[in-house]
This record gives sequence, C-alpha cells and structure tokens, in this order.
Amino acid sequence: MKILAPCDQKRRSFLKLCGLLGLGSAGTALLPTERAEALLFGNKEYKVSQTKLAMGSFLAITIIHPSKAAADEAMGLAFDEVGRLSKLLSRHDASTPVAELNATGRLSAAPPEVLAVVNRALFYHRLTNGAFDVTVQPVVDLFKTDFAADHTPTEAEIVELLPRVGSEHLKVRDKDIAFHRDGMGVTLDGIAPGYIVDRISALLVKLGAANHLINCSGDIRTSGTAANGGRWTVAIQDPNHQQAYPDILTMGTGAISTSGSYEIFYDQEQTFHHIVSPQTGHSPTAAVSVTTVANSVMDADALATGLMVIPPAEAIRLVNQQPSCQCFIIGRDGATSHSSGWSSSLA
Repeated sequence: MKILAPCDQKRRSFLKLCGLLGLGSAGTALLPTERAEALLFGNKEYKVSQTKLAMGSFLAITIIHPSKAAADEAMGLAFDEVGRLSKLLSRHDASTPVAELNATGRLSAAPPEVLAVVNRALFYHRLTNGAFDVTVQPVVDLFKTDFAADHTPTEAEIVELLPRVGSEHLKVRDKDIAFHRDGMGVTLDGIAPGYIVDRISALLVKLGAANHLINCSGDIRTSGTAANGGRWTVAIQDPNHQQAYPDILTMGTGAISTSGSYEIFYDQEQTFHHIVSPQTGHSPTAAVSVTTVANSVMDADALATGLMVIPPAEAIRLVNQQPSCQCFIIGRDGATSHSSGWSSSLA
C-alpha cells in the first residue's frame, strides 16, 4: 500500500503499506528520514507528525489534536513505548527474550508481551493450516547469508533446514516457551510490528489522542478522524510502481496490512524473498501482494503473511470464513481478486 502524503519508505517500508492522510498526494517517492512536523488547520486542530527509525525500519505517527503541546507529549510517550516493546520482541538484539529463546531453545518466565505475540502466532499457524509459521527463521537466515556471499542457496541446503521448521515443535506451557527440536529459531517480523502498532494506538487513545494514524513499515492503524473530520484513506501499492493504485479504501478506526514479494527480496528475479513456505522452504510465487483488513494490526499482519503462502483462490475461501477479516490479492500476472466483504472506495 502507499501513503500519498510524504511518508514513503524504502524496501519493506516504501514497498509495503502506507496510509493516505487526505491532505493531497506526493508525486514522487521520498527516501525515509527521521523528521517531525506540525501543521495548523484553521484555528481548531493541529496535524502533528513524527517519523523515527524503529524495529529496523521507519515508524510514522500522525496525530490530529486541538493542542500541539498535548499531541507532542502523547507522541513522545508513544515512541518510548515503541522502544520498550522493540527491546522485548526483536531477535536481532542479543539481549532480548526472543534472542535468548533462539540461542538456548528455551525461554523461562517469558514477558507477557512475548507470550501474547507467540500465542497469537500459533493461532494463525493453525488458522492458515501451517502457512503462517514464525519458525522459518533458519531458512530466512540462509537466504540472507548466502546471497550476501553471492551464492544462491541450493535445494540440498534448503531441504537440510526443513526439519528445524514447524510451529508444531514450538511449545508454550504457562509462561515458558521452548523448541522441541534442535536448531530451531523464530522470527516475529511478520506479526510483532502489528502488535506494537496496536499497543501504541491504545496508548494514544488513553492519552486523549484518539485521532491518529500509525504506520510501521506498512502495518497501519487508523483511529478516529483525519484532518477536518475526514476519513483516513489508504491506497494499495502497485507492485510495479506505476501511477495507478489497484484499489483505495477509506477508513475510520481500523487495521490494515500488506505483504508482498516486492518488499524484501534477495535476488533480482525476486524468487527468494522474506516470506517462506514452511512446507517447501521456498518463497511463494502465486501472489505478489496480499492486503488484509482485520480487527487488529497484529491479526492483519500475520494473516497477510500467511495468505501469501496459500494459492489465491484458497486464500480467499479461507478469509470468507472469517467474518472479521477481508483480503485483496494481486497475482503474479497482475490480476486482482478479493474476499466477498472487501469494501473499495473505487466501486
């Protein structure tokens, strides 16, 4: 998806999901930078925006509020919470609980935030019949290291790692999390950003900043109203980066996320990317983009990632059985399809 206000982001960010603030469109893509701005609309409200590096990418928050000072205070507390949650859920920092789990195969007395994300990941593993799987981390790391060394992973290398993949071997008992096979690891990149967005959105509401938009690498939460009482507008990114958008949605309070093969890829053909089928160890190719709407950004994030692994027709059948979820899929050939309840602003 694309934010048509100046909040475009690179790679996963720029190529994933953006939110449109209803304030006009930017005709060119901007490289991400840390920045802050405040605009006054009439005499009644400010649009206060800030973008910072977080969770390995860029996170942007926009607050619509009658008081700039109150919005600034809420913004600061929100980014403090992002930092706290990131230190719990990242696997890239050796001091985090997730890193400890990957290093030792066990995490005792896991923090409640980690338990919440892992348990929800296991729920979506079951819902998608195994398509969403946070234990593909060994294969993702193989892709990264091999292509960094200018080497394409062989089928033998991939197959050798498959016994380490499978959330059925990831067990949660009370407050303890453990792997039941050697060499396993988890990556929460397909669900934790959505969880963090949900948490900071709830914090902003509690702080009296109910009208806001949060965009974390394309996982978006809209809340309340945009400037001048308008609805938030979200445009789906064209994977080929043409001028037209495959679809546009207008939203009040809601959650939306997109996964795509064009977000993070390791080869020019984009056959090896950050989404991996736990059954084959290869990146799926049937769809290039899946956008989901759900009750929470965590749910939308996980579902979009899982549906990328499933053939589009099967993915739509699955979503049609979930009354609180919708999806929009762009196939390899550019054809689009969507669930029965998908609501487009272009219709």
